[in-house]
Amino acid sequence: MGSGSGIYSEGEFSLDAKWLVDPKQLLVGPKIGEGAHAKVYKGQYKNQTVAIKVVHRGETPEEIAKREGRFAREVAMLSRVQHKNLVKFIGACKEPVMVIVTELLMGGTLRRYLLNLRPSCLDMRVAVGFALDIARAMECLHSHGIIHRDLKPENLILTADHKTVKLADFGLAREESLTEMMTAETGTYRWMAPELYSTVTLRHGEKKHYNHKVDAYSFAIVLWELIHNKLPFEGMSNLQAAYAAAFKNVRPNAENIPEDLGLIVTSCWREDPNTRPNFSQIIQMLLHYLSAISPPEPIIPPRIYASENTVFPPESPGTSSLMAARHDSGETPTSNREDNSVGFFSCFRHCY
Repeated sequence: MGSGSGIYSEGEFSLDAKWLVDPKQLLVGPKIGEGAHAKVYKGQYKNQTVAIKVVHRGETPEEIAKREGRFAREVAMLSRVQHKNLVKFIGACKEPVMVIVTELLMGGTLRRYLLNLRPSCLDMRVAVGFALDIARAMECLHSHGIIHRDLKPENLILTADHKTVKLADFGLAREESLTEMMTAETGTYRWMAPELYSTVTLRHGEKKHYNHKVDAYSFAIVLWELIHNKLPFEGMSNLQAAYAAAFKNVRPNAENIPEDLGLIVTSCWREDPNTRPNFSQIIQMLLHYLSAISPPEPIIPPRIYASENTVFPPESPGTSSLMAARHDSGETPTSNREDNSVGFFSCFRHCY
């Protein structure tokens, strides 16, 4: 239902009219991803290639209420926060099904990218560059009072040229509150901060106090993975990894990481959340490390026009360096429009 203020509202779900998607203009193509409660399709919206996330409502009244609440929070946060390292939000609708439309990134997930690279590792400058992208996205979220709670390689998407990482999936994100008790057992065990678990057992739905520093812990595990290109807590199940981290203070081995980079990793996964750095500090530490391993390129002196008979003194640079020319080339990725796209309602009948 609409209102004079241009706000679409229905129950817990409210959205500025400019973000409201017309489902009749959605063309749904092939499925490109699937989670426990949603499927993601490549599609078209108003002649733009997009990613279409279709959220399954659930079966029981409790499931429906929980998923509608999560959907409403995700849409609210996506529509409120924009950053070059966050997947761009295009719009959403709640009826006839819950749909979130975002830009389509053709580079795939960071998880898939790393798996395809194994057993090789990322160049350290590339790894730190990706880490900076992630840290900047998280700094933006935290500056808006939002905790992501599910930072992991599956929720990090690469651009088509594999040069930029963007954070996606706000399904578990919550606004931070000093008084609210938030639900534990959110996110994925292997990347979850120890304070998310019960001190007695890993019971589902346990309520605990925690803050934005849970994302710093998850970032440390992701950074470790970027450096080593190995699964953290290798050889353990997800539950075993969670138990080891929470109750035995076990962390992945950080001995073979360069000292300055190792300091970032180990400070971010400290047991006491209050001693972990915030993302503004993390960004500065990463930039400092990057400048140490990649010193600025030497400045090329301006082109000098001289006669053919000019003689340079011995201490002067050679003619080749003075006259060097730089040739930069760029490539713009293109995406092919799917010919097998179908109308939204037609797709929905086949989705569930």
